Amino acid sequence: MRNLAFILILLLAACTSNNEQPNILFFFSDDHTSQAISAYGDGRIETPNIDRLAEEGVLFENCFCTNAICAPSRAVVLTGKYSHLNGVKDNSLPFDGSQQTFVKILKNSGYRTAIIGKWHLKSEPTGFDYWQVLPGQGKYFNPDFIEMGENITREGYVTDIITEQAAAWIENYNYDEPFCLLLHHKAPHADWEWPDELKDEFIDEFPLPENFHDDYQGRQAAAYSRLKVDTAQWNIHYRYRFGDYPYKNPEQMYQRYMNDYMRCIRAVDNSVGRIMEVLDKSRFADNTVVIYSSDQGFFLGEHGLYDKRFMYEESLRMPLIVKGSRHKAEGRRRDKGKRIEHMVLSVDFAPTILDIAGIEIPGDMQGVSFLPLLSGENPINWRTSMYYHFYENAYDIGEHEGIRTHQHKLIHFLYPEESWELFDLKKDPGEMSNIFGGNSQKELTSLLIKKMDSLKAAVNYH
Repeated sequence: MRNLAFILILLLAACTSNNEQPNILFFFSDDHTSQAISAYGDGRIETPNIDRLAEEGVLFENCFCTNAICAPSRAVVLTGKYSHLNGVKDNSLPFDGSQQTFVKILKNSGYRTAIIGKWHLKSEPTGFDYWQVLPGQGKYFNPDFIEMGENITREGYVTDIITEQAAAWIENYNYDEPFCLLLHHKAPHADWEWPDELKDEFIDEFPLPENFHDDYQGRQAAAYSRLKVDTAQWNIHYRYRFGDYPYKNPEQMYQRYMNDYMRCIRAVDNSVGRIMEVLDKSRFADNTVVIYSSDQGFFLGEHGLYDKRFMYEESLRMPLIVKGSRHKAEGRRRDKGKRIEHMVLSVDFAPTILDIAGIEIPGDMQGVSFLPLLSGENPINWRTSMYYHFYENAYDIGEHEGIRTHQHKLIHFLYPEESWELFDLKKDPGEMSNIFGGNSQKELTSLLIKKMDSLKAAVNYH
């Protein structure tokens, strides 16, 4: 484990010796699930450029969001605070731009800050020296942007436009101060559109997930959901393009969905390759920490579902890869990618980024810096459980909360009626068997409820 230090600590040590702070490049996609990154081992797609980050950096196996929906997850990442404290519990609520964010702290500590791409927080970005963001969700083709308060329309495909705008920003950066650039993609958010040059990608059929035809026995919450691949709700994502949906059964619908979704992923992976090429040729190549993540996971047909929101694994789990530039001292070996199984959360991003920059972490941030994990340490008191809370009532998915440990998950659904689900993730990784209520589980259930109440108290949830 100590060899992990070569991934980031050598970089930070080199920076410190030169009285420099590392630049930070933060890729953040929308709905890019870890099943659609080949470094995570799923096998449905190859993502060589994102995989390169993992090969030269650190991949986190157990990174989870605290609220699996777009705007709330972004607010958590920015503030290092849970949704009930940062004020964005669901997509309908605007982000209060006057509050503290890691971006503002970096800026006040000498960094130049920028965001290009998706913002989706219903308020104007604050704390950035430069910003160019999509209004709302944005469009895939010929999208509108708001650049420093001015509306502008750019022709082309949104992933390519965001990429080229970010590439130009890096190439034209001529300041002495370190930078933090947030490159936030719209893709692969619905409605899944892709450029013509990708039309021949993924022509083979994707295998159906083992639980695609889930009957939801013993799990009434998922049974209520309208976010199924064979529902009218799912078809709205295509109705504006095709009129009546041309496919007549769930299996055909799934194939179209996967082809479209994966083509969006291909464009994102190409974007990572393009930006890394620009970075490698720049003067920042040896002094930039690169982070790749997404606001939450996404269902790729598991349980017959698409979208996110639920506390089930495919939605809860975020991809997270961190690459620090290798110190090119003569004779120092190249390190291979490392994988970390410790549990990290979206609320940890802000304190970690500040820690990487060598900036003191404010005491009111609720997350914990995972820089020690990147440094090869194995903290004996690292978290072994996490608290989740989803607030929206939409698509017949209602408010629910829960606790996840390394082995168990307990979910408390509050809508459309109260119910509980308990899973043994080691015996049942697909979360198909709800063992809540069994006589043999009473002690475990009681312990998990007590632990969940303790976690809620620790984050000031009342």
